[in-house]
Amino acid sequence: MKTKLLLRTIFYILILSLSSTTVFAQKELYAGIEIGSKGVKISVIHVSNIKKGNYDIIAYWTENVGIAKGIQIDGKLDQKDIDRAAAVVFENLAKIKNKYAVADDNIFIVGSSGVAMASNTQDLTARVKTLTGKDLEFIDVETEGKMLLKGCIPPKDYESAMVLDIGGGNTKGGYVDTLNDNKFEFFPLSLDYGTITLTEAVNKTIVNKADIDNIEVYKEKSFAYISMLREKVAAMLNSKPIVNRKKNVYLSGGALWAFNELYYNDSANDKNLVPMKLRDVMEYDAILKNNFSKFETLSRTNSNAKKVIETYSQKHLISANNILLTCLETIPDIKSKNIYFAKEGQIAWLVSYVVDRSKKVKINF
Repeated sequence: MKTKLLLRTIFYILILSLSSTTVFAQKELYAGIEIGSKGVKISVIHVSNIKKGNYDIIAYWTENVGIAKGIQIDGKLDQKDIDRAAAVVFENLAKIKNKYAVADDNIFIVGSSGVAMASNTQDLTARVKTLTGKDLEFIDVETEGKMLLKGCIPPKDYESAMVLDIGGGNTKGGYVDTLNDNKFEFFPLSLDYGTITLTEAVNKTIVNKADIDNIEVYKEKSFAYISMLREKVAAMLNSKPIVNRKKNVYLSGGALWAFNELYYNDSANDKNLVPMKLRDVMEYDAILKNNFSKFETLSRTNSNAKKVIETYSQKHLISANNILLTCLETIPDIKSKNIYFAKEGQIAWLVSYVVDRSKKVKINF
């Protein structure tokens, strides 16, 4: 009898121990759903030490939902796009809970600053709330830039670096500088053009609708935007001259992901920071515009390239790289600087969310 009682006691202790371990593991799991201009991005991360910023990406995937295309047309999100995006959020929220057992309180839903440019974001907020019961918070350009910096740049490089993210709706980023009291202050940078919004702006200049799918016409029209982009990028950089002295340039966003997969084509490179050269971006630009079949051929045998081609049209890729190349060429003395593609930029906001909500971490800026 005593032996049975002892065994039963040990059994219950073991069960309680396993239960507490499961709860603990769930508390370390976080997930984010970002409604971006070009799609809905889902991230699941395991945080092992939030104070040191140690985390592992458990899962990351994207659902292609182009929600921002209406912004350049009438300033609004189309109702069909709103319904589709909200439905995708609902489906993936259930997947996060069921497949990865992430606690509801540890799941955040946000709208990107590019989507926030629409005049009817309240319709999207209401639809998401109705379907999921969760609040949708929009990240403004400054906050998104700050999150990118925290999530992309190693802390030791804060003072020597700038970050730019080329999204679907806009381009944003910034840098930090040390003030007299030795505290960091964040200085935002932003450009009102991204991959999708620039493409739509160029499309609007094609008067003859029979030419809307003519890539030669599109290239001609997009070329006319280059001088305007140069002026806007120069104004952005010159508004905060200190940024021009930063030695390290960190880049993220769909434009960089496409470039890395199509041009570098190095799927074996598991490093978060991929060194880049201006001349490579220039050569990639030439292929995009004059030999696009090379990338289409690559996509038939390379799954990563295939994903890019399925996500972006040739028009989108041209617009994305027009912004990327213009930014790089406008940064003073760019050839002497270190340029990096930050692969994990897509989850930078989630890492920052977790950090900002943790009582274990003291935020410096």
